[in-house]
Amino acid sequence: MKIVIQRVTHSSVKVNDEIISSIGRGLLVLIGIGREDTQEDVNYALSQCHTLYFSDKSVMDKQYEVMCVSQFTLCNSLKGNKLDFHHAMKPDESQKFYEHILERLKCQYDPDKIKEGMFGALMQVELCNDGPVTISLSSNKGEKEKNVESTES
Repeated sequence: MKIVIQRVTHSSVKVNDEIISSIGRGLLVLIGIGREDTQEDVNYALSQCHTLYFSDKSVMDKQYEVMCVSQFTLCNSLKGNKLDFHHAMKPDESQKFYEHILERLKCQYDPDKIKEGMFGALMQVELCNDGPVTISLSSNKGEKEKNVESTES
């Protein structure tokens, strides 16, 4: 699972030129679900999203809103200069994972602060970076170790 977290002053998602979801100050969380991801990967993703610390306070302490958007293109590889997405989980299975992540986030945090894009839709995601602060995480074993190293440096 690959996750890109961006701190934002606001973000919104449009489908067919209609805003379907929006947040104020908080996090935009792009979630790429890989074909070999398991419940352990979901647990890792959840542990990072709402307990992440910015300065001296966590997302929960700051009462940030969280916008989650499924983005299979995060699970890409390059073959020459051509993008390949065979590492991404199939849509039906991926949607179940994504919905499970949202359900768990809502149970672990204020459900009114968790917003979402529309799974599988062609979306226009608008955001205003705050900082900018962008964090890229991976639940793959080797990548998780790099995540930990970067926080300890």
